[in-house]
Amino acid sequence: MRSKAVLCVLLLALLAGCAGSGGAARSDRPDRAGDGCHGADDCLARMTLAEKAGQMIQLQNAFLDDPRDLARLSIGAMLSAGDDGGPRGGGNDAAAWAGMVEGYQRAALRSRLRVPLLYGADAVHGMSGITGSVIFPHHIGMGATRDPALVARAERVARDETLGAGVRWAFTPCVCVPRDVRWGRTYEGYAEDPGVVGELGAASVRGFQGDALGPGSVLATAKHFVGDGGTAYGSAAGEGRLLDQGDVRVGEAELRRVHLAPYRDVVDAGVGSVMASYSSVRGVRTHGDRRLLTGVLKGELGFEGFVVSDYDAVQQLPGGELAAQVARAVNAGIDMVMVSKDYRGVHRAITAGVREGRIPRARVDDAVRRILDVKERLGFFDDPFTDRALTAKVGSPRHRAVAREAVRASQVLLRNEGGALPLPRRGSYRIVVGGNGADDLGRQLGGWSVGWQGGTGRTTEGTTFLQALRRATAGTGIEVATEGRGDVGIWVGGEDPYAEWFGDSETLALGEENEADLADVCGRAKTCVGVLYSGRPVVLGGALARTDAFVAAWLPGTEARGITDALFGAGFSGRLPVTWPRRAADAAGRSREAGADPLFRYGYGIRPY
Repeated sequence: MRSKAVLCVLLLALLAGCAGSGGAARSDRPDRAGDGCHGADDCLARMTLAEKAGQMIQLQNAFLDDPRDLARLSIGAMLSAGDDGGPRGGGNDAAAWAGMVEGYQRAALRSRLRVPLLYGADAVHGMSGITGSVIFPHHIGMGATRDPALVARAERVARDETLGAGVRWAFTPCVCVPRDVRWGRTYEGYAEDPGVVGELGAASVRGFQGDALGPGSVLATAKHFVGDGGTAYGSAAGEGRLLDQGDVRVGEAELRRVHLAPYRDVVDAGVGSVMASYSSVRGVRTHGDRRLLTGVLKGELGFEGFVVSDYDAVQQLPGGELAAQVARAVNAGIDMVMVSKDYRGVHRAITAGVREGRIPRARVDDAVRRILDVKERLGFFDDPFTDRALTAKVGSPRHRAVAREAVRASQVLLRNEGGALPLPRRGSYRIVVGGNGADDLGRQLGGWSVGWQGGTGRTTEGTTFLQALRRATAGTGIEVATEGRGDVGIWVGGEDPYAEWFGDSETLALGEENEADLADVCGRAKTCVGVLYSGRPVVLGGALARTDAFVAAWLPGTEARGITDALFGAGFSGRLPVTWPRRAADAAGRSREAGADPLFRYGYGIRPY
């Protein structure tokens, strides 16, 4: 696959003149006046069936066999996904991404009607797929802030960094409502309360898109419609999956009250795209559920944007034949099919489906009109290229300052015996630090960070906890060490990075390594503080009692100075966005029931100062 990818880049360079070059100056870009079609109405009226089918396809860049297919098939969108979505042979920073996307755009503009290409990426907590970007706390941490204004500010930074990388479509916000924290995607949800999810989801949409879609917007995506946070334990098919892509087995009233409610808020906020869920509702795959996609989302909620499938999810519909699967999905209300390898097969399935009467022509026209309308509102028909002034601002100190504030506001203090916190800002005392997360940037980030599953070590640019602590104590008389004994011990550890079903967990265990490291650090200090990196509550057992103070830091991202700010007196304002169970068996909602005895209830958080 690597040799094929290199060949594609060479062909793209010949076609577009800019692949891997960082892109052309704005004055070198083709003037679209008089070229091709202009706007949704004009384009739709002039398109052939084959061109309409192309607009309904979003293909992954790593599987583009021939860049000339972008023009030949009039492909509507592309995406970078997983671990193989960045530029080839030219780095992974914002400038390299902008050059890559611009090369694809120029290739697409060679089509008969010169319809611009929409490019998407998983900018789910910042433009986290590129090195050097600012990575914010995952949604669960932002949910702990309960601050829609801060969410909107964070997403405006993410918008600018996404634009700087040449990307105009972000697959966020996830407005799932996690009901079982054993789910590996729990951290992608803001809270277990649909009201909080809807409020923060709407703030995210406004951060990316503004009050309305325009030339300065990044298209937001509400996902995954609908109920992905409420799948039943053990209902998911596939090795190692307990909850991810499973079945939502709740009644209609609960589906609407809990899982549909946030979509009303984001639709009201003007979200331009919605992504369907891999999961099912009462045994019916959502990608083929016309009642939900067309009747409820587009009809009842009045959603006017377009619905995109999740990655290769159409191929999971019953039947096993691509033509039948595509027809069912499109007829159900899917407007754009996200596909990896078989984009030509999807194109054939749409065109043949119309010609053979399986897909109504009016349904295709409705889908394409929705897609073109979004492109027109984004200003693509005037200028679909990257503003390179934003490229230079990716990872800027101003952007990192907003992320640092978000980290500080997301910290939840769970224990503070004897006034262990705040730590004195100055003085002659010694802090000893340990744990697998103390100086590991990758563990701070979690999944969906540079790579799909994330990773450990220095995967990008940022400040680890140990680095932040040393900066906070420089010149104060406080000594920081990783060996020996201390007056204060700080353990920093938690979950290994994961994404999607790789994070589904039966036990929610803290793990033997973490327990041993915590015991070691606490055994070498008079006062012990625990800082937990996790995408959800974990079963703490006796670990909590070993500490004098314990902080749920979630997955804070690149700016750990927000954690040390809180420890040294800036305050703890975060509140639990999900109930914290005592045992894994209590994770499936039982901790929220009347008379239940969770370790910490939803909304808990100590504010000692």
